[in-house]
Amino acid sequence: MSFNLMNIGSSGVRASSELLQTTSKNIANLNTKGYVRERTEHTTMINNQVGRGETVRLLNEFAQKQLNRDLSSQAYYDQFVTEATRVDTLFGEESNNLNQSINSLFNNMQEAMNLPSSTVARSLFLTDAQNLIDQMDRLSGIVFDQSNIVNEQLSIYSDEANNLIQKISDMNAQVAALNGNNSDGSGSSLLNQRDQAIRDLAELVDIETLDGANGEKLVFLGSGQSLVMENGSFSLFSMDGDPDPNHKTLTLDVQDGSAVALEVDHTTLRGKIGGLIAFRDDILVPAQTQLGQIGLSLADAFNQQNHLGMDLDGNLGGDIFTMPTVGGFPYASNTSTAQLTATVEPGKGKEVPATDFRVTYTAANTVEIAAVDSKGNVLGSPVTATVNAGVIDSNSVAPGVDMFGLQMNLTGTANVGDSFLVKLNSGTAGNLKLATDRPESLALASPIRTEIAANNVSTATISVGSVTNTDPATSNFTAAPPSLTNGAITLTKTANPNEYQIVDGNGTNTFTITPPAENILAQAGGAYASYGFDFNIEGTPSTGDTYTIEFNTGGFDDNRNGLELSKLQSAELVRQNVVTTATADNLKTFNEAYAGLVTEIGVVANQAKTNGAAYEALAAQSEAWYESMAGVNLDEEAANLLRFQQSYSAAAQVLSAARTVFDTLLSAAR
Repeated sequence: MSFNLMNIGSSGVRASSELLQTTSKNIANLNTKGYVRERTEHTTMINNQVGRGETVRLLNEFAQKQLNRDLSSQAYYDQFVTEATRVDTLFGEESNNLNQSINSLFNNMQEAMNLPSSTVARSLFLTDAQNLIDQMDRLSGIVFDQSNIVNEQLSIYSDEANNLIQKISDMNAQVAALNGNNSDGSGSSLLNQRDQAIRDLAELVDIETLDGANGEKLVFLGSGQSLVMENGSFSLFSMDGDPDPNHKTLTLDVQDGSAVALEVDHTTLRGKIGGLIAFRDDILVPAQTQLGQIGLSLADAFNQQNHLGMDLDGNLGGDIFTMPTVGGFPYASNTSTAQLTATVEPGKGKEVPATDFRVTYTAANTVEIAAVDSKGNVLGSPVTATVNAGVIDSNSVAPGVDMFGLQMNLTGTANVGDSFLVKLNSGTAGNLKLATDRPESLALASPIRTEIAANNVSTATISVGSVTNTDPATSNFTAAPPSLTNGAITLTKTANPNEYQIVDGNGTNTFTITPPAENILAQAGGAYASYGFDFNIEGTPSTGDTYTIEFNTGGFDDNRNGLELSKLQSAELVRQNVVTTATADNLKTFNEAYAGLVTEIGVVANQAKTNGAAYEALAAQSEAWYESMAGVNLDEEAANLLRFQQSYSAAAQVLSAARTVFDTLLSAAR
């Protein structure tokens, strides 16, 4: 009897001691990061012996995987919102409001129109033009600085992810070596460390896990690529910038280099790394691109309209802004050393969409031009163009084909398959410059004027005329000295209905118009149609009535071209979309375009905040679910500690009783 009591008591003491050790371990690791609560389980007593206890980790793997997914999404939005809110605040500040600079520019244009012969009013306009350039440069600098911060953070996070991937792979090997032998407690500790590493990795990128052989954990990106494979093989993240070295992308490199690097699907990346890339692609790149687009459209529109006027020196107008030229980024796969540069084709600024462009040589002297978004996706349909003596512009395509307003020049000989990424908009916002600092260069006057002969009989009048082209190579204007190539034009009404006689250096010609008497030179046809200006006759002229059109020599108080310059503020000159329809309104004003940019940043940032709050709640719920099983509850452990202390004491009493009985039996035998 005493022998049975001894066995029962000793096994009870051992079992209670194991339970006390497990409970003590749980309490001691209450604040240990990644610790999973343990429980010691014993088998049913056989032959008066309690089976040796087995200590297990209390872990719900489904809850663990759900927590990792929710943490990845929460980290994604936390990172995105943190970065986006900063940019949203900077763009929303009144001191950074580009529309204020645009409005001030046109207000001073109005002042200059009121005093067209004043150099002071013109100087104020140029001062505001420089302020506008500085404002765009400041906004561009904000975006550029944020892009550099993103690149730095991506490098840090990718290094951190690589360390975790290698750590998980190393611990897989250790787990496999233990092969379930947890007698010294190192097995559960190792599993906890591996689970914590997987959880830390989930905060950087979206991952999924599968159970492998011998207790290994196989880790994959949410998009399917392997990160940690069997037998210790793993992949590492690497930073790449092809073709733009400043636009970092993530690729996966197999450790031994025997496999081709795989590109990572950034749209499903999640985690902090995914949040950074999404912030860059959804906010920074569009902001920089749209800023540059506004600058290009405005500068080109001012230059073209100023060309149609006459400045305070009596010369034909020139450029107000210097249009920037950017170099195309060659792809690493290019097989030639050819280089590509790009700018806006004069007069085509409103055709440039807020995108980048990929130019690919598909055959000798033939390229395919595609508008691409920040992720490299093609927008709309690519355009095929011919390279003419190294030049690619609107003459390289059939009439009416959308060339996106580009004018490109190729240096060297490109091979078929060579591609270039043209970031014209992105490279513009911080590189606009004034082409002149002379207030006299502002061409407020029109280069032509019209007059009515004093002896005309009727009350019919001639319009002030409109100018569409002053290029000496293709119009009736001469630059030096400024004049009309064929001299003054005399228009006389003949006796025949709707018939006029026109006389200038081009000769004497008689022609009949189709009422109403608009665009007279276009109706005269021939060389007159390409003079670069035109006018209307209003009213009914009498026979012999004469009208004169001549160069506006000395017309410095004229502000007719200034009026056209001021109309640019309300003109729709900024393209909205690459793909559009014939009936859609696909253009915005400068103010509308910038307001749309700021609004878009705010909308994206606020939407991310809303989504972030939702995923924060989900992550908290998943955390509570996971911790309900794996977390240490101090109240529960304290109760267990008391219970196991009592069971230990009871088992010890059984041993004491067995000893007393045994001693009694020995005494009786003497």
